[in-house]
Amino acid sequence: MNSPFFWCIFALFAIAAMGAPVALSMIVSSIIYLLLKGQDIGLAAEQMLQGLYDSFLLLAIPLFITAANIMNAGTISERLLQFCLALVGRFRGGLGHVNVVANMIFAGMSGSAVADAVGLGKIIIEMMRKDNRYSAGYAAAITAAASTIGPIIPPSIPMVMYALISDTSIGYLFLGGFIPGIMMGISLMMLNARQARIENVPLEEPVPRKELPKLTLRAFPALMMPVILLFGIYGGAVTPTEAAAIAALYALMVATFLYRAIDLKTLYGVFLESGRATASVGLVIGAALIFNYIVAAENIPAKVSVLMQGLNVSPLTFLLAVNALFLVLGCLLDATTIILVIIPLFIPTCRALGIDMVHFGVTAVVNCMIGLITPPYGVLLFVINAITGISLKTIINSIWPYIGVLVVALLIMLLVPDTVLFLPKMFGYVPGGK
Repeated sequence: MNSPFFWCIFALFAIAAMGAPVALSMIVSSIIYLLLKGQDIGLAAEQMLQGLYDSFLLLAIPLFITAANIMNAGTISERLLQFCLALVGRFRGGLGHVNVVANMIFAGMSGSAVADAVGLGKIIIEMMRKDNRYSAGYAAAITAAASTIGPIIPPSIPMVMYALISDTSIGYLFLGGFIPGIMMGISLMMLNARQARIENVPLEEPVPRKELPKLTLRAFPALMMPVILLFGIYGGAVTPTEAAAIAALYALMVATFLYRAIDLKTLYGVFLESGRATASVGLVIGAALIFNYIVAAENIPAKVSVLMQGLNVSPLTFLLAVNALFLVLGCLLDATTIILVIIPLFIPTCRALGIDMVHFGVTAVVNCMIGLITPPYGVLLFVINAITGISLKTIINSIWPYIGVLVVALLIMLLVPDTVLFLPKMFGYVPGGK
């Protein structure tokens, strides 16, 4: 490692350790690298602008963010919860099952774990804690864990980012996330059933079956969003970016004209919050583009690839080792940083070993989502703490079983590639590391 790159890495971790945002740390450390190399520091701005403005795919991110915020501002979340309560609320641990199923449905609309946690979390946690039926830790932990399904079942903002850095088909990535997302949901529901028996959670008052058609009709427009979105993409009518625009427009039409839940003042707040979130994500992506330019200039991915091939590891051993690394990094770094900065280092090795890029991408995103609930940095733990007031200590003490079952689900995905590739292959995908 030469001196400029060493000081670049040192500056990155030193600035981040002082509490600065990761995006700022990457930009400043990149500028230090360019100065030490005697290059024009304007390259930093050039790489950022070219990367952001040349990628049509990135337009999907602000559109999915806007769609999620519109749904959170309207009554869509409440209608979905009432529908799920009628479906699975009658079983032991019913509200925990409602929590998971609602997140699985909401996942087909938002593409963001944080959006799922904010949109559904506060409502469902209040329902669970009413009359002390569920402990605070139980309610918070299952809500945080269920929110991780959001970016796995399509659409998915993290998968859009992975498609950007790996040149992989976003459509096949979306398809690859269906079965893993359902696996994660089933795993959490099985654990919830066990926890409910251990804690002797009381049964909920069952919703009369005769009310199910009425509740389904109330939720039907919301339930149609993922159907319209996915049939549009896989029917070849629209690109994923165009589908994101349709999702945002559909959410606006439903919330404004059908549910009459959004007025001009609320809509202004939605657009303002969406703009802030987009700017935050865009800054991280732009910073990562600069940093990735430096990594490419130093030929780091090729050196990593040569090193790994020199170790003569099998594709499965490589996958397991890299995912173990991602799990550790997920305790310390946010998912966006791992996807945009760390994962590109291993993509050349994946291709050299013949590892399928859709399989690798989906499992890597699942891994990053587990990181969102892993102490000490798990972002979703802080989100749940902020919206409910439940202490971090309480949430962390209860989250470990949920992390455990999600890791087991991830291991199955790694060992059985068809859990990811079955649906893409049905739609014409030919696996092969491309």
